[in-house]
Amino acid sequence: MKNHTLWLSASVLALSLSSVAGAQLAPTAADENAAESEQEVIVVTAQRRSTNLQTTAISASVLTGEDLANSGVDMVDQLQFVTPSATVNNFGQGIDFNIRGIGKAEHNTQTTTGVITYRDGVATFPGYFTAEPYYDIARVEVLRGPQGTFVGSNATGGAVFVTSNDPDIDGGYTGYLQGELGNFNLAGLQGALNLPISDTLAARVSFYTLARDSFYDITGPYTGDDGVEIGSVRLGLLWEPTPGLSVLFKTDLNYLDLSGYPADPVNSPNDPFELTANADIKALDRFGRSVLEVNYEFDNGTILRSVSGYQQGNTRYRADLDGTSAANSLFGDSVDETIYSQEFNLISPDAGPISWILGAYYQHDTYEFPPGEFYIHSAAGSYLLDGENPKETAAAFAEVSFDLPSGFELEIGARYTDSSTSNTINVDQYGTLINQQQSADWQNLSGKVTLNWTLDEHHFLYAFAATGFRPGGLNVPVGLGLPDPFDEELITSYELGWKAGWLDGRVRTQLSLFSNDYENFQVIIGYPDIPVFGFELNNPNTTRIYGAELQVEAVFGNLSIDAGMGVMRSELGEFYATDPRVPALGACDPFAGPATVSCIDLTGRDQTYAPDFTFNIGAQYEIELDGGDTVTPRLNYGHVSSQWATLFQDEARGDRIEGRNVWNGQVAWRHGDIVTTLYGTNLTDQQYVGAINSGLRLVGPPRRYGVRVLKLF
Repeated sequence: MKNHTLWLSASVLALSLSSVAGAQLAPTAADENAAESEQEVIVVTAQRRSTNLQTTAISASVLTGEDLANSGVDMVDQLQFVTPSATVNNFGQGIDFNIRGIGKAEHNTQTTTGVITYRDGVATFPGYFTAEPYYDIARVEVLRGPQGTFVGSNATGGAVFVTSNDPDIDGGYTGYLQGELGNFNLAGLQGALNLPISDTLAARVSFYTLARDSFYDITGPYTGDDGVEIGSVRLGLLWEPTPGLSVLFKTDLNYLDLSGYPADPVNSPNDPFELTANADIKALDRFGRSVLEVNYEFDNGTILRSVSGYQQGNTRYRADLDGTSAANSLFGDSVDETIYSQEFNLISPDAGPISWILGAYYQHDTYEFPPGEFYIHSAAGSYLLDGENPKETAAAFAEVSFDLPSGFELEIGARYTDSSTSNTINVDQYGTLINQQQSADWQNLSGKVTLNWTLDEHHFLYAFAATGFRPGGLNVPVGLGLPDPFDEELITSYELGWKAGWLDGRVRTQLSLFSNDYENFQVIIGYPDIPVFGFELNNPNTTRIYGAELQVEAVFGNLSIDAGMGVMRSELGEFYATDPRVPALGACDPFAGPATVSCIDLTGRDQTYAPDFTFNIGAQYEIELDGGDTVTPRLNYGHVSSQWATLFQDEARGDRIEGRNVWNGQVAWRHGDIVTTLYGTNLTDQQYVGAINSGLRLVGPPRRYGVRVLKLF
């Protein structure tokens, strides 16, 4: 079945390219003026400069706000259906975002994410508050592979940069208002307004609100959730008192009442949207973010940039831990998180033969667990935890680029990082009182060496070797003394890339081949000496992950096609471990075993959250009507093949996450400055597991449909 899916998807991509080439053979109005049919330049900003994606040595997908709406993407989960080699498994109060099989596999605050998300230039909450909506967005950049120079630690798999629209001093009183109605009694309203206050000052105000009923029918002592209510507001201010100085301030407030994340046991035979529960489930996130970006350009063109961020939020979560009303196992927490960060960049002009960037970064991130708010109640008793977990990161980085003869360019970048974490917590473990006062720190030098070759204006090749680093963390004690920390993860990545433009710019392609040596993968297994306890440590030997990716964008007159494909393989290095879900008595050495019924040899197994194949394709055609109106139908398809949620790969325990096939479609009618869109997501109503956590399955959203009316002004 896996091979059939691979060949079918590859055939669809080939057919799409054939249809594009065929369209070139038939004379059209676009053929008479090739310049008008060329695509707009795609800009990527993650390397602290605005550069053309087609001549930047990075694998990335860049989507505008319009692209997101056309593809049915309104939050982070859907990104996996529009970009190669990505998986997003949202298990409620956290998220496993993995790119090329690297990101996050364990669900706790000590295990940091390997795919970091930036919002308007600052690194956001690394796990909580994942349902933040996408609205009034300028672009989203999904970067694949370690970002060891500019993004640093916590970006071993990649990074996502989400940038909202800035105020425009010369933009006049412009904006939009959009209303939406859909099934599940969905009603939404969003909008934005640009306000030119003076010749040097402008503001932009935007908002988002949405409410809908629950997807679930829950019976038992607890009879159902109340659906979803989301509200968000953002204010931006741009001040440019002189040609060389700009000050941009953005602040937003977010209220996400998701009622809960209903789930049942992974192997339940029932409809996953019809379940029982006896917990009063809850999922409420409230948080805010403020970002201040200051740019000053000196007379010689050098830019000094400062980006300051402050974020604070509270997440409250309650769940039925056994997933039914038959038992009485409950989980709940309330966590406060506060992040403040500061980055400085000194950026040279890029017109000369040598260009460079210097930077410094600091971030302080604190989790606070109030007394009585973090608990597990079960037949065995109660587990309680309170305290705080502060983390700090400080880094310095630099990159220099040299123009060489014959179109070659050499880029060398490096970053030194110092990360630390500490636990000051109290645990009541079923009547046993435990106190943890422990800290650990890690230092790392990572970097990237790249050789670029611009053959001509249509073809760009690159090759690089890069490293990445993700800090380790602390294990929560289980009554056996203070446990050892788990170590940092290290990535060494090699990549070859070819970016090309074809047919007078109508077709753009990105092809990349990559190979990753993944060391010290952080994983929870049975405690090596006493396997009945769970314990997080590192895979002692190197895992290899390798593959290829292809992206295509084509525009022929009124026809637009975009597609992406990722093929990936992974092989664990020698590793022995005990599944903490299985009773075991004997010791199990991660390096040497020996292999027994409970001490499992994991050598050669797939990396978690590393699907062998991902594929996405979208196509639209603009139909021109009399009077200047247009009607544009669009269809999107995204496929993520099956993946493993644990290294133990025990299907009977629900470790296998089956493949996902999601079709989205819409028809948009534009009449002047009003656009009316009929849309549908998950058109086939596929029931797929969106994540697995604690033996429970959380399913992806069912079929949704509705109408949006957009007014531009």
